[in-house]
Amino acid sequence: MIKSVSKSNIKDGGGDADDFDAWIKSRQLLKPDDQLDLTEAELGEEITKVLTTTNTNVIQNLVVYSFKESAFVQVPVAGNTVTLMEMDGSALHIDSDEAKIQMEETGEIGYPLPTLTGSFIEVEEDRASRITKGPDEDEEGEEKAAAQAAKEGEDEVGEEELEGEEEEVVEEGAAEAEAAAVEDAGEAAGAPATAPATGGRKRKLLNQFNFCERSALTYTNPRRNVETQTIPPPRSQYGANVLQWNIYDSYADDFEQQQNERDKKDEKRGGHRKDVAKKKLDKAAEAELLNKKYLKAWQILERMINQNIYEEIANDYRYWEDPADEYREQEGTLLPLWKFNYDRIRKLSVTDLLFNPMYYDLFAVCYGSHEFMKQPNEGAICFFTVKNPSYPDYIISTESGVMCCDIHPTYPFLVAIGMYDGSVAVYNLREDFEKPLYLSVGVHNKHSECAWEIKWGPDMADGEINFYSVSTDGRVFNWVLMQNDFMITTITTLFLTNGIVEGPDGTEVHLRSCGSCMKFHPSNPEIYLIGTEEGLIYKCSIAYSSKYLMTYNAHHLTVYRIDFNRFNSNIFISCSGDWRVKVWEDMRPEPLFIFDLGSSVGDVKWAPFSSTVFAACTNEGKVFVFDLNVNKYKPICVQAVVPKRKNKLTRLAFNENLPFIIVGDDKSTVTSLKLSPNLRLMVKPPKKQQYLDQNTLQVQKLDKLLSLVRELPNDMVILEAPTTTKS
Repeated sequence: MIKSVSKSNIKDGGGDADDFDAWIKSRQLLKPDDQLDLTEAELGEEITKVLTTTNTNVIQNLVVYSFKESAFVQVPVAGNTVTLMEMDGSALHIDSDEAKIQMEETGEIGYPLPTLTGSFIEVEEDRASRITKGPDEDEEGEEKAAAQAAKEGEDEVGEEELEGEEEEVVEEGAAEAEAAAVEDAGEAAGAPATAPATGGRKRKLLNQFNFCERSALTYTNPRRNVETQTIPPPRSQYGANVLQWNIYDSYADDFEQQQNERDKKDEKRGGHRKDVAKKKLDKAAEAELLNKKYLKAWQILERMINQNIYEEIANDYRYWEDPADEYREQEGTLLPLWKFNYDRIRKLSVTDLLFNPMYYDLFAVCYGSHEFMKQPNEGAICFFTVKNPSYPDYIISTESGVMCCDIHPTYPFLVAIGMYDGSVAVYNLREDFEKPLYLSVGVHNKHSECAWEIKWGPDMADGEINFYSVSTDGRVFNWVLMQNDFMITTITTLFLTNGIVEGPDGTEVHLRSCGSCMKFHPSNPEIYLIGTEEGLIYKCSIAYSSKYLMTYNAHHLTVYRIDFNRFNSNIFISCSGDWRVKVWEDMRPEPLFIFDLGSSVGDVKWAPFSSTVFAACTNEGKVFVFDLNVNKYKPICVQAVVPKRKNKLTRLAFNENLPFIIVGDDKSTVTSLKLSPNLRLMVKPPKKQQYLDQNTLQVQKLDKLLSLVRELPNDMVILEAPTTTKS
C-alpha cells in the first residue's frame, strides 16, 4: 500500500525529509548532451512563422489542348475550399427589401415581431431586487408568480375563444403597427423612450410567411332500399304419348343439327387457317423485300468503306503508270493490287477464272480440287467485284468441287457450272441464286467423270438456250434448257486414232480419249478445238461428229488450256503439263512458236488489247508475259506472285477493258496485277495512214510477224490463206 504524503506534513515534521529530497531529485529534468546553450537574449527572441493556405503542390501552369479553339488553353488553378453541401433556398426574411417589394406587389400584409414589455434598465433592476430579497420575500414572489400564471392561463383561454375574431382585426393590427412605427420614429428623433403598457391581451405570434390551412368534409349520400317484384311466367299444361319412333326421330334431328354445327366450325377454322397462312406469307414477302433493300444498302456502305480503306490501291488500279519503263528496254513489271479470299474454303484450289462480259469489274472464281485422291465433298463459285475486295457479292455452295464455269454473253445473270462428279447446273443470279435453276440428276443425265470445261453456244433456231461440256469420259454433250429440265445430246465421242485393242475373247475395243479442255472458234460457232490428256488437240465440227477435221500432236502430257487470238482466228495457243507453251496456225501440223517455261503451265491467255501479247502462269508461282513483236524468244516480264514452295498458280484471266490480270492459286487466293506500260504497247500508225484504227494495225502487226516464221512443208502447197471455215 502506498501512502501519499503532503508537503505540509513534511514541513511540520510529520514525514521523512530524506524521502522528500529523493522525490525532488527524481523530478529534475535531464539535459541532452547535444542540446544548444543559448543566452537569455536568444531565448527571449521571438521568431515569427506565417502559415498560409497556399498549396505548393498544386501545378500552376497546367495547359490542355482545345480542339474547339485549335490551341493550348490554360487550366484554372484549383482552390483550397471544398464544398460539402450547397442548397439554394427560396425563403425571404420579412424585414428584407425583397420581402417588402413582394408584399407591396401581392397586396399582402406583414406582421411585426412582438416588442419587449419593459426597457432593458428596468429588467436589470428587477433582477437585482430579486437577488437582494430574503427567503420570505422569495415566498411572496412565488405566490405572486403563481397568481400571475393563473391569470395568464385565463388569458390563453380567452385567446382560444377570440381566435376566430383575430382575422377580422387584421387591418386594425396593421394600422396600429404603422402608428407604432411613427411613434418610434418620433421618439428616436427627440423624446426619450417610454415603456409600453403591459396590460391588455397578448398578441398571438403569427408566422412571418403566409400559410393557409383549410379542411373539408365530403358529403355522405344517404342509403335507400328499392324492392321490385317480377311477373310470374305463364304456365300451361301439355300431355302427349311418346312412342319409339318419336324418340328416334328426335335423336336423328339432334344428330343432324350437331353435324351441321361441326361443319360450320370446320369451315370457319379452315378459313381462319387460310387467312393466317396468307398473312404469314405476306409478312414473309414483306420481310424478304425489306431484307433485300437493307442488303443493298449495306453492300453500298461496305463498298464505300472498302474504297476508303484501300484508297491507295484504288488509285494505283486506275492511274498508276510505272515511270521506270521509260528507262527499261523491252521489259515490264506487274504491280500487285488486291487479294480476294473466301475464308470458308481455304483448303480448295482455284479451278477457273472468268470475267463477266457485261460488267468488267465483276468476275467469277470456281473452287474445287486437283487432288484426285483426296477430293473434298464441297465446292463453291464466288463472284467478286473490284469495288469490294473483302467479301464476294454472290456465293454459291455445291456438294462437289466446281471445276469450270461460263457466263452467258447475252444474259450475264445466267451461269453454267461443271462439277467434279460429272453433273452440270445453271444458276440465275437475279433470283434465288442459292438453288440451281437447272441441275442434271441421275446416272444417265450427266458425265460419268469430271466435267473439265463448259461453254455457252449460240441460241438454237427455236430460241432455246444451250451449252456444251467436255469430260474425262471422252464425250462432248450439248445441254438444251427446256421448260423444267435438260435435254441432252451427245455431240462427239472422242476415240484414239490408233486405239484399237483386241480383248481377251478376240473382240476389238476402241480406246477413248479423255477430254481436258475445249474452245469454240470465235467466228464460226460450229468449229471447236478439244484438248486431251494424251497431249492431242482435235479440231471438230458440230455438223460432223464421226470424224476429226484435224489432229495436232501438240504435247506429251495433258493439254490444260487452248485460246484463240482475238485479232486473227486462225492463230491459237495451247499449254500443257510438259512445261511448254505453243502457238499454232490453223491446218498447220507444226507449231509456229514453242516456249519452255521450266515447270508445268496451268493456264495461258491471249491479251485482248494486243495481237502479239499473251500471258501464262506456272506451278512455281510465276507469271510470264510475252510480246512476240518485241522478243520472239524470251518473255518481257517474269514475276513471282506467290511463294514457290507453298503455292502453285492454276488459272489466269485478262480484263477486257482495263490493263490488269487476275491469277488464282491452289490456296483459294486470287491476286490482281496491273500491267506496266511496256507490257501493253499500242501500234503507232504510219504517217501516210493515220486514218487506220487500232484493230487494223494489230492485225497488220500479227500478219507481218507470221510472214517471218511461216515455212510450208516441201510437199504442201496452199493457194489461199487458210481459214477455219473452209477447213
